[in-house]
Amino acid sequence: MIEIDHVSKSYNKGAVRAVDDLTLTVPPGEIFGFLGPNGAGKTTTIKMIVGILKPDAGTIRIAGLDNGAEALRCKAMTAYVPDEPEIYERLKGIEYLNFMGDVYGVSGGERRNRIEHWLQAFELSRAVADPIQTYSHGMRQKIILTAALMVKPKVFVLDEPMVGLDPRSSHLLKEAMREHCDGGGTLFFSTHIMEVAERLCDRIAIIHKGRLAACGTMAELRDQAKDKASLENIFLELTET
Repeated sequence: MIEIDHVSKSYNKGAVRAVDDLTLTVPPGEIFGFLGPNGAGKTTTIKMIVGILKPDAGTIRIAGLDNGAEALRCKAMTAYVPDEPEIYERLKGIEYLNFMGDVYGVSGGERRNRIEHWLQAFELSRAVADPIQTYSHGMRQKIILTAALMVKPKVFVLDEPMVGLDPRSSHLLKEAMREHCDGGGTLFFSTHIMEVAERLCDRIAIIHKGRLAACGTMAELRDQAKDKASLENIFLELTET
């Protein structure tokens, strides 16, 4: 469903190589974890997948479509939750949700049912009539997640989605992620929470200094590492230089 083929991206006129010849494939039905230290290239990669940034080289395909040449078609089947919940602060929560429903063409009946379900689940039903500028960080994260879950995309791309969430909301999100992939969807997400990645992901990639350091199931990652005790130990070993 997501194919990243020899993708590179530089900043500062080529002086800083953020992503260096990255190749990954994420099939339908898979929760794919994307790990790396700060500055390793995770968010740059994610922004290229969702079409916010263009790669300097290489190709990214969503369900077989080039996300450069077929940008709108790719975006229509992808929901993106960024690492910072920066959204339209002057809109009320319900106005933002309806706006996103319009963008993705979610019909009225389905929209109302999905919005009501996730507002109750995330305990936002009372706040949804208030302007987003009054929301806390965690509430903003929940309203963005509600919008993403409402549209039921084929592909979820989540950048640190659990930052700011309370334990109950994190648990609900993890259940929704698994349900999405069990239904044939694809999920690509970055996280710094090693225990979550180890328990939740079908496969994990570790990126370091823009390059792929390792990729595979937990069993495969343990085979590549000397310290096999946990994902945290493997991560530290592969990113120590």
